[in-house]
Amino acid sequence: MKRSLGVCYYPEHWPESQWTDDAQRMAEAGLTWVRIGEFAWSRLEPAPGKLELDWLDRAIETLGAAGLQVVLGTPTATPPRWMLDRHPDMLAVDAQGRARRFGSRRHYCFSHAGYLEDCRRIVTALAQRYGGNPHVAAWQTDNEYGCHDTIYSYSNAARRAFRTWLAQKYQSPQALNRAWGNVFWSMEYDSFDQIDLPNLTVTEPNPAHVLDFKRFSSDQVVAFNRAQVDILRRHTDAPIAHNYMGRIVEFDHYKVGADLDIASWDSYPLGFLSDRLEASADHKAAFLRQGDPDFQAFHHDLYRTVGRGRWWVMEQQPGPVNWAPHNPAPLPGMVRLWTWEAFAHGAEAVCYFRWRQAPFGQEQMHAGLLRPDSAPAPGLAEAAQVARELAEAPQVDSAPADVALIFDYESAWAWSAQPQGADFDYFRLCFAWYRAARRLGLNVDILPPDTGDLSPWRLVLAPGLFTLNRQLRAALPSCPGAVVFGPRANSRTAEFAIPTPLPPNLPGLDARVTRVQSLPPDCCEALQGGGRLVHWLEDIEGTAEVTHRRADGAAAMVAAGALRYLAGWPDGPTLRRLLRDLCAEVGLKTHDMPAPLRQRRAGGKRYIFNYGATAVEWQGHAIAPANLIAVPD
Repeated sequence: MKRSLGVCYYPEHWPESQWTDDAQRMAEAGLTWVRIGEFAWSRLEPAPGKLELDWLDRAIETLGAAGLQVVLGTPTATPPRWMLDRHPDMLAVDAQGRARRFGSRRHYCFSHAGYLEDCRRIVTALAQRYGGNPHVAAWQTDNEYGCHDTIYSYSNAARRAFRTWLAQKYQSPQALNRAWGNVFWSMEYDSFDQIDLPNLTVTEPNPAHVLDFKRFSSDQVVAFNRAQVDILRRHTDAPIAHNYMGRIVEFDHYKVGADLDIASWDSYPLGFLSDRLEASADHKAAFLRQGDPDFQAFHHDLYRTVGRGRWWVMEQQPGPVNWAPHNPAPLPGMVRLWTWEAFAHGAEAVCYFRWRQAPFGQEQMHAGLLRPDSAPAPGLAEAAQVARELAEAPQVDSAPADVALIFDYESAWAWSAQPQGADFDYFRLCFAWYRAARRLGLNVDILPPDTGDLSPWRLVLAPGLFTLNRQLRAALPSCPGAVVFGPRANSRTAEFAIPTPLPPNLPGLDARVTRVQSLPPDCCEALQGGGRLVHWLEDIEGTAEVTHRRADGAAAMVAAGALRYLAGWPDGPTLRRLLRDLCAEVGLKTHDMPAPLRQRRAGGKRYIFNYGATAVEWQGHAIAPANLIAVPD
């Protein structure tokens, strides 16, 4: 598939006399996509019902005349101030009962019916006007669902919608009481109208209550997005995308993605390293100007699955950002490296955020491809370099993966409802397993929890899976190699009860978890032969073959046929060793990658990326800092 580059642009921020020059400079740089419109509602409709779209007509025509293709965003992430006068109760409410205020973005509650109707109205107006426009070649719904902690709302609208959702699911309060175990602490209800949202309780609320609230909140996002997609489908054949954000797990991206044509995400490697990653100070210092070597790749592989093979980077960091605790500039070469890594993972397009740095507003410290005075910023030259390289070799076909990792949003909700230990975070657990596979030089596919066929992968990893559904259980025999379940896997029913038989209850594996421990950061449990378990430890009994033991002789990993169960959370070196041994068992070739190097096989080549600040020699190849090479696979 041909790969291409793009940029995010805000014509409403700049004099119209500047648009033509901007469009020409974009085209000269080798950009072909321009995303516009996603934050422009106050200019599209300055007063209720007063649509002013002529300026958008001219902006689209100007961009199209330069040979650029437009991604048109729906503006629903930034409702204008008059919308709050129209719907004073549309604001989301945080867990402390405080209403979010106007003056930023994403301040709406997904459950507010009146706001949803206004969203339908503006999306309909845009779809009718631009659905057949030849320059509008793709659409984006809203912007970054979940960013700024905006999925969970504790408003009156959410309370009413949650009660309706529960009534539809359980049909009677008695059935809900049984499912939630409300006999505990006399929490039984006589009516759905008695049920409140799970916040402001004296101590922790019932985890079953919390999990259902998280399921409900995810369903509200799915419904909100679907309302827009349904309108767009009636007026356009252009593909529809949403731009997800990194490490946002509060809603089910697979379910949102099922209604879309393309999954995209917003990649900010330096911001994420500082803001969203558990790592040592030494690790963060070593990758300060390059980003973590695995965080971007994890999301590339995740959104390739969410998009069913079609995915983009809708926003790629081109310089310092404004929103992280610290905001360094990338090393020279990193913007190019990040872009090529996305293409090696199968991205169709990479779009840089943004064209010109804004001289006003909250993001005026966020770098663009141009400075505020329109002079080139450092990222522009690297984007243009990638464009020239793509002109010579536009085809970058992805290669099959060696390993699959099952990633489940409901598991993230479950373990946030009942972490049992301050360090037990589902994303962190899955990311540790992903990182270990990447350090071994493996291509990884990320799979949803209802995957029904495991035959393409010789090694399947399933750490922390909340519950094992029927589809995945039936698919286990299809794996030609090994399936490894990790700590807490299948340890609750869908109603959040401890099941009998005790977990993990895997077919043919006689093993039962009889006790769990969460460990503080300065504690660990040693393994025989070296290595250690951290954060989480389980005691297991049964007749399954013990393949690894703790120093005290207790089982740490057990096996039966193709199934493995790992009863703890290994640290990084230990997990790499365990996966290396498993790969050898199932016939997968591994490479022990130096700490800053990663590789991705694609299109008959191995792309080797150096995330380090110094040159690295490996397997006879010299890779300069913040650089990549492509060698025959």
